[in-house]
Amino acid sequence: MRHPVTFGLCLLGSSLLAACGQGVSQAEVDRALRDVKVIDESNLNDIMLTVADADEAVAYFRKTSAAQPDRIDLKRGLAKSLIRASRPAEAVAVWAEVVAHPQATDEDRVAQADALIRTNDWARAEAVLDAIPPTHETFERYRLEAMVADSKREWKKADSFYEIAQGLTTRPAGVLNNWGFSKLTRGDAAGAERLFLDALTYDPTLFTTKNNLILARGAQRKYDLPVIQMTQTERAELLYTLALTAVKQGDVRMGKGLLQEAIDTHPQHFEAAVRSLRTLDGGVSNG
Repeated sequence: MRHPVTFGLCLLGSSLLAACGQGVSQAEVDRALRDVKVIDESNLNDIMLTVADADEAVAYFRKTSAAQPDRIDLKRGLAKSLIRASRPAEAVAVWAEVVAHPQATDEDRVAQADALIRTNDWARAEAVLDAIPPTHETFERYRLEAMVADSKREWKKADSFYEIAQGLTTRPAGVLNNWGFSKLTRGDAAGAERLFLDALTYDPTLFTTKNNLILARGAQRKYDLPVIQMTQTERAELLYTLALTAVKQGDVRMGKGLLQEAIDTHPQHFEAAVRSLRTLDGGVSNG
């Protein structure tokens, strides 16, 4: 992590030594040192926002922001780090400071709305989004607009926002998953299934989407696993989800068979499935 900084200082040192023989003023030397400090700090900020431990990043940005309270970039860093650290309530307070800054942007307001949604403050999130000019058309803005519409059961509006969001990103798996779950909650299991399958074509590793796909198929009484990429452990867990869905719909015999298959498939002891099967064996079989 220190190598780029050291290299930069070495180059600067060489430049300064050469410059000393050319009568460079002290003001120019100071300015060069400041430039290097800004570059080093920018690199450190980027590291803290991406690969650093989330709590460590929070501590760093809290300290640096307190020392330079007028720096909006440091407040942004603190707010983003708090979200990474799963501390959205604290992030909401910091985003409020960010958007009150004269240099605040519409992107900052979208991030504020995201933090509000994470704290289930849907009304304030909607108010923040409504205040953003319609010309600010970004994936993140429309993703949040869709979620707010979902929360109000405004399905046509939600579908429109999800479609727009999908077209504004090259990585739509997450938004397609959310759209599919929205369809599933409305009772449109077939529509949800199509969206989950579409999401998996972009990212076949998303287990949450795979599980949602099984829920959508189970709701249609499709009790076989689809042809998708999965590990042996995932296969067992998906069979378990399908079994519980079958039982919930009254297809107990089918559910028991799926539970047994899940137990046989899992590479280790599958305690949850074993416990569920024992419970069913102690009850009344039907279906």
